[in-house]
Amino acid sequence: MKTTKKGFTLIELIVVIAIIGVLAAILVPSMLGYVRKSKITSANSAASNVQKAFTNALTDADARGFKCTFVGWIGINSGTINSAPSAGTSQTSDQITAEIKDDVLQYFENLRKVDGYVYLKKNACVAAIVSTDGNYIGTYPSGYVDAKDYKSGSAPTYDSIRTEMETKEPEIAGSTTTSGQGST
Repeated sequence: MKTTKKGFTLIELIVVIAIIGVLAAILVPSMLGYVRKSKITSANSAASNVQKAFTNALTDADARGFKCTFVGWIGINSGTINSAPSAGTSQTSDQITAEIKDDVLQYFENLRKVDGYVYLKKNACVAAIVSTDGNYIGTYPSGYVDAKDYKSGSAPTYDSIRTEMETKEPEIAGSTTTSGQGST
């Protein structure tokens, strides 16, 4: 009577392990790229939401009779809207903050998790540069930060993105007013 053994030979197991190793060597770097891209997309979404929250809050303030004449960048640091006077106007971002902070929080309650800048131009927010995790920066309008910006071990800073926006965006061109937060 002949008996047959069931199972895998050592050679078969080594071949399977080698195939898994090759696949892992190929897939892991590309998966890290996807993770980086998704974090940047999430940060861009947060920047868009912050921009919409500020625009809606400014619209609500306008409906109450508050006329915003501020033009420039305002810093956001963990939900605190920082202050600076705007060139060519007597309004400060302190006055704007007093008028719109509750409205901004109503439209975007995660503002306390956000650091960055918004660019206000009278009754509209035309740009936002924000980070929700301290590592990945998102922008509105999007397209200023890409996954390749994080590959070489360095990351873009708020100041470098702000400078790039000021040169490329006609709504922001020529602005020099900054406020609060500092570069990261």
